[in-house]
Amino acid sequence: RVFGRNADAVSQALQQAFPDALVEINPEKPRRNSFEVALLKEDGSRVELWTGLKKGPPRKLKFPEPNNVVELLKGNLD
Repeated sequence: RVFGRNADAVSQALQQAFPDALVEINPEKPRRNSFEVALLKEDGSRVELWTGLKKGPPRKLKFPEPNNVVELLKGNLD
C-alpha cells in the first residue's frame, strides 16, 4: 500500500506540473521493494529520475518527495 500511495502522490504532482504529459504507474511488473521514477523520451531513451533501490532503511528513504521529482523532470527537459 505504501508504494501505491507514493506512486499516486508522485503521479499527481507530475500531472499538475505537466498537464500534457502521460504518466504511467507500473506498465510492467515492478521490482520487489523498489521505487523508481523514469522519464521516457520521444526518441525512446530512458532517464532515471529517481531510484530508491540502495536507499534505506528506514523504508521511507526509498520514496522521493513529489516536488523533488517535478524539479528533476524539469532539469531533464532543458
